[in-house]
Amino acid sequence: GMPMPEEDDQESRSRSRLLEINRNAARYFYDQLNAPTPEAAMARRYWREKRGLSDAAIRRFGLGYAPEDFVGLLHYLRHRGFTEPELESSGLVKRSAKGNLYDIFRHRVMVPIIDVRGNIIAFGGRVMDDSKPKYLNSADTPVFKKSRNLFSLNLAKTQVQDRKLILAEGYMDVISIYQAGFHNVIATLGTALTEEQARLISQYAEQVIISYDSDVAGQRASERAITLLSQAGVATRVLAMSGAKDPDEYIKKFGPTRFKLLLEGANNPVEFELLKVKKTL
Repeated sequence: GMPMPEEDDQESRSRSRLLEINRNAARYFYDQLNAPTPEAAMARRYWREKRGLSDAAIRRFGLGYAPEDFVGLLHYLRHRGFTEPELESSGLVKRSAKGNLYDIFRHRVMVPIIDVRGNIIAFGGRVMDDSKPKYLNSADTPVFKKSRNLFSLNLAKTQVQDRKLILAEGYMDVISIYQAGFHNVIATLGTALTEEQARLISQYAEQVIISYDSDVAGQRASERAITLLSQAGVATRVLAMSGAKDPDEYIKKFGPTRFKLLLEGANNPVEFELLKVKKTL
């Protein structure tokens, strides 16, 4: 019968409002992807033709588009009753040097980031050309800490009957792998695997197949992941990928069946190290 402390009530209300902002933003980005405009058509072509995604995959991941508009999302959220302080704390808008609020994500295809409870907690945006920065991800907010969350764990957690997960490098790889029929796939969020993420993985899996890029940076990230997952009590295997720079490209070139064989033949940590040494000889 004791009343909850006022500050806890306030914090809970603030978190709920931020999650509501994110839900509305995801709806806005999805609607913009399907708008009857030339730039929306460009975004749809990017997802369907350049990335090879089906409409079912686009809907499954709630993919969207942020138009080239400095205040489109801002006005949309204001119209739904959210205040300027709430919008600033969401990480979706920013205040300029002149004091005006503006949208952070503009002219990018959008990927909502969803936690294990199904809450939309952040977003990732990618350009459709070669301009920089290629990726723009939400900064940490009261409802999102990139070091503590994993992309697509909300979907993968229902697909780990054999206690096995595939760990990819980014959300584009995850979506491609998922569409190819491997639904137990997750990714870190713009950072190398952290101790918190390794512990979170250990709650759902006993073995992880590391499917990082085949370049030097990907190999280094694999080494770090092996160490952290081992410390968390999770066994690891590492994909030995040739002929493609990442799983997304591999699946497009060789198809899901070859990727399944690649997963089945993944190296254990000792084999991974021996293969690295062999390449230097």
